[in-house]
Amino acid sequence: MKVGQIRQSLSGFYDVYADGQLYRTRARGNFRKRKITPLVGDQVEFDSTTPQEGYVLKVLPRQTQLVRPPVANVDLAIVVTATTPQEFSTNLLDRQLVALGVAGIDAVIYFAKTDLLSDADYQDRQTLAAAYRKIGYPVICDRTAFSEAALTMVKRALAGHVAVVMGQTGAGKSTLLNHLEPGLALATGEISQALNRGKHTTRKVSLIPVADGLVADTPGFSSYEVFDIAANELTHYFPEFVRLSADCKYRGCVHINEPHCAVKAALDAGQLLTSRYDNYLQFYETIKNKKVVYNKKK
Repeated sequence: MKVGQIRQSLSGFYDVYADGQLYRTRARGNFRKRKITPLVGDQVEFDSTTPQEGYVLKVLPRQTQLVRPPVANVDLAIVVTATTPQEFSTNLLDRQLVALGVAGIDAVIYFAKTDLLSDADYQDRQTLAAAYRKIGYPVICDRTAFSEAALTMVKRALAGHVAVVMGQTGAGKSTLLNHLEPGLALATGEISQALNRGKHTTRKVSLIPVADGLVADTPGFSSYEVFDIAANELTHYFPEFVRLSADCKYRGCVHINEPHCAVKAALDAGQLLTSRYDNYLQFYETIKNKKVVYNKKK
């Protein structure tokens, strides 16, 4: 029996990486009955007589699990954010950062399309990047698109991690991956979505070795529309609020209507990003007013 990592899943086969090579395996017969679905990224125990023939016997406990793409044990996300005025949205960026926090995944923010900005707009993005760095998020923001310096920073971030690349359509996710690993030749544009719409389309999910790390080959993590948390938990996913909340008068302060709130005091003193606080209020209301959907179709 060996222990390895599932690197690819395709039509019921799982390619498991162990001892420097890939083994093609199938899931053990009783997995379906026990409702166990191995995922790419899973650490598994498996048995194999040859590299072409083997069985996954056990899925080891997962640290994290994503639905889109269906990958386990992701611990890093590169959040590709288009910075042009017509595309840039702090609301979307903060939504993604909260969703990653809830999932237990670290984020690196990559400001894309900076070469298309005016000097004044670029200066604004630089100021914002500095504010997010102060919160604790690494931000890569370079005047030249996909500069050597920016790519080096991404490569350093990826080393030793299982990662996804996420961001709005057209932000430059595939282009970034092509620059990191020129041999990949990923189609730029969301071709995969169109291909996956057919009911019987074979879905392949892979982890690709990139810069001493592994990256899921499908742009992912679209489950940030509605957060699956209680409204009073939202504050835990704004690191700057967490640091300040020790000085709030009330334990469990949600920084909205409570008196003697350290977060609101910091906001009034210009020590917090107004956009972050405004987005927090909007997310809070959204979660509070969320309707419970019964018998929701998967």
